[in-house]
Amino acid sequence: QVQLVESGGGLVQAGDSLRLSCTSSGRPIGALVVGFFRQAPGKEREFVAAISGGSSVIRYQRNLKDRFSISRDDAKGTVYLQMNTLRPEDSAVYYCAVTSAPNNYRPEDFHSWGQGTQVTVSS
Repeated sequence: QVQLVESGGGLVQAGDSLRLSCTSSGRPIGALVVGFFRQAPGKEREFVAAISGGSSVIRYQRNLKDRFSISRDDAKGTVYLQMNTLRPEDSAVYYCAVTSAPNNYRPEDFHSWGQGTQVTVSS
């Protein structure tokens, strides 16, 4: 079983950068796809980015590809989400989760969700 913990969120100003971490324990995640999702108040959880084992396949929400970057360090069991030029609309709770079969990169395709980390971007 995999346990995931997100960290690195906080309160920043528009234009700032943050790097989120998704740290795993329990079962190794090296062969799994790790995804980041976010959920703003009153909105559905949405896909942000995902990275496969070996970093061979990387997917982004189309609108975020130019500002966000996902990477992984399997020696540390950690996946990172670098977020640049943050905007107020990026404010949300950010979650990570894993899957062996991402299918359409929907939340229901992933499991072992972390508790989330809050990102707040002020204008």
